[in-house]
Amino acid sequence: MHHSWTAHAVGPAPSATASPDGPRPAVLLRDEFTARAAVRSARLLATALGVYELELNGSVVGDHVLAPGWTSYRHRHRYQTFDVTALVREGRNAWGAHLADGWYRGLLGFNGGTRDIYGERTGLVAELRVEYADGSADTFTTDDGWQWSPGPVLSSGLYEGEVYDARIEQTRFSEAGFDNSAWQPVEVVQFDTTVLFPADSPPVRRTDHVRPVAVTTSPTGRTVLDFGQNLVGRLRVRVRGEAGRTVTLRHAEVLQDGDLCTRPLRHATATDRYTLRGDPAGEQWEPRFTFHGFRYADVEGWPGDLDPADVTAVVIHSDLRRTGWFSCSDPSLNRLHENVVWGMRGNTVDVPTDCPQRDERLGWTGDVQVFAPTATFLYDVHDFLRSWLRDLAADQSTDERGVPPVFSPDIPVIIPVPIPPGNPPMAGWCDAAVIVPWVLYERYGDTEVLRAQYPSMRAWVDAVDRIAGPGRVWGEGFQFGDWLDPSAPADDPGRAMTSAGLVATAYYAHSARLLADAAEVLDEKKDAARYHALSDAVRHAFRDRFHAGGGRLTEETQTAYALALRFRLLEDGTERAAAGRRLADLVAEGGHRIGTGFLGTPQVCDAMTDTGHVDTAYRLLTQRACPSWLYQVDMGATTVWERWDSMLPDRDVNPGEMTSFNHYALGAVADWMHRTVAGLAAAGPGYRRLLIRPRPGGGLTWARAEHDSPYGRIETGWRITGGTLLVDLLVPPDVTALVDLPGMEDVEVGPGRHSFHTPFPAYTP
Repeated sequence: MHHSWTAHAVGPAPSATASPDGPRPAVLLRDEFTARAAVRSARLLATALGVYELELNGSVVGDHVLAPGWTSYRHRHRYQTFDVTALVREGRNAWGAHLADGWYRGLLGFNGGTRDIYGERTGLVAELRVEYADGSADTFTTDDGWQWSPGPVLSSGLYEGEVYDARIEQTRFSEAGFDNSAWQPVEVVQFDTTVLFPADSPPVRRTDHVRPVAVTTSPTGRTVLDFGQNLVGRLRVRVRGEAGRTVTLRHAEVLQDGDLCTRPLRHATATDRYTLRGDPAGEQWEPRFTFHGFRYADVEGWPGDLDPADVTAVVIHSDLRRTGWFSCSDPSLNRLHENVVWGMRGNTVDVPTDCPQRDERLGWTGDVQVFAPTATFLYDVHDFLRSWLRDLAADQSTDERGVPPVFSPDIPVIIPVPIPPGNPPMAGWCDAAVIVPWVLYERYGDTEVLRAQYPSMRAWVDAVDRIAGPGRVWGEGFQFGDWLDPSAPADDPGRAMTSAGLVATAYYAHSARLLADAAEVLDEKKDAARYHALSDAVRHAFRDRFHAGGGRLTEETQTAYALALRFRLLEDGTERAAAGRRLADLVAEGGHRIGTGFLGTPQVCDAMTDTGHVDTAYRLLTQRACPSWLYQVDMGATTVWERWDSMLPDRDVNPGEMTSFNHYALGAVADWMHRTVAGLAAAGPGYRRLLIRPRPGGGLTWARAEHDSPYGRIETGWRITGGTLLVDLLVPPDVTALVDLPGMEDVEVGPGRHSFHTPFPAYTP
């Protein structure tokens, strides 16, 4: 329901925070009001042009971080609702806020970035409705009666970090009777409240605390803390020292020769500074309006010896509910899986991002397109991704061709690769508009998300249909394609072994077919027929251009075969078998090392499994030479890297521009681990039907997975003892499971616990 706002956006005079080049200060805002009778209930609605933290009568309201979060503000601007009944009292009250730039007008993007993307002024918008015991009510709002003051945050930026001077704190500013004689009246900031909508995604919260595992002195004499885990958040320090002393905290994901390696952060300085007020009892501080991606921090200016107990890493991300778990007999694969989980946590700070540390942190569509199946298993991302899809559709609607942006929220930035101006159609990236809604339907059984996104899905497929023309093959001009193919040179991440035309045309056929399937679900019969016909036409065009006959393709690459098999571009059984053999041969010829980039990697193990080469898929998964998943694990990775060799075998950091140590895209293999290694897969929307089809291999003696589905907890596990495969299964209520085990007839079972055993003599771990 649309709330009718009476509040105005209010903020400081423009001159107060006008620094155009560097990060700007945060400000304080306040006002007082009188509750004229006993209070029965009080509800506070708030948002900001910027990021805010509210206080009421000296207490922080709620536990949200970086509220209101980041949406495509021009179309959709989120507000939060808090029950503050316990904080409002009869008589005089005060409320106030900290207000900073955040995503709204802070620095975003590449090559030094861009400021003021959404506006040049910050502002707070808040309404407090107080209902009294006698049934009457009052509404208090932000208006021109509020006041503002500079605060202790001298500057704050998401990339830059936060500078805080505790000597100028105003600790009781949100309490009634505070001396505000030095404060100035706010100005009303122009703001269209019709774009406001109630929060539709879990807020960012503090979700974890990580202690340092080591404190060392670097070769250059710096104090370096190692938290043992690449994570996203900020540091909380407890410190005691003289007033005026400044403690500086710098952050990085990796070390180079014992010191912080900050080069991969590009222009993000990721530095926090705290100036002590000199409290003899000690003082505690955590930045409010920034976050960093880091495993290591170096500390300068600390008074006396640093006790590691005085520094804690506070992990922040959207407060998603964990729903999926995996484990097996190989500790390296368990670490890989844990790296995928941590990578997802770090890249869900309100938006599904590519990376959380450098001057980027954008909602790249390609990354979430390949990772969505994994994400839906590990966490309940239904509302999180549905909200992001609404932004994607809103951004897409501004393109008269119907082309979605390559990241959403869409911002005007110069991308540091030779991408043409405008909003170029990008295969595999723009296809997120079709694929992500379909994944949400498959995993959550949600037809409403399909209905809501259907115009966006159709607009993209229609756009490609126009671009490709009657030939049905497309991909001319710059394409990201099979991005970061391991053969790509450090300075040219888009140069792949698989042509852009093959990749783009394969995705075209795939998205057209998914759109047709969605049309069937939504009972759009004419569309279903039309897009099935289109998908068939594109498949025939793909065969004409890229099929050399007998299941062989004109491009002998792992990605080409993986996409052709997974996107059903080779239908004939004999051709599929031949293509599967060729893919397995290519993987073997490559020494079972990775030969795929962003788009091929999520498909390659499944393509081999589908065609009977599961052993080759396991050899690829368990390979330890570079490039491979376990190479990263052996190099000490605690998240999944952007490049297969973000760190080189000699422990030097890759010299390329794109060298993040926390990117989840290549972690999309976890979905195969859940479905094939553990054997837990959805066979109907929302896991209403299950396919329990474990395929043991890779020297594993056991594996298990659990998933909290819309119907309840699913558990499956297997172990091999004495030439027998033993499988245990828990099926939730109202669900049926097809159990497909090697050497056994398929069997269908209903809710409850089940056990199976079948001879498995071929296997000698």
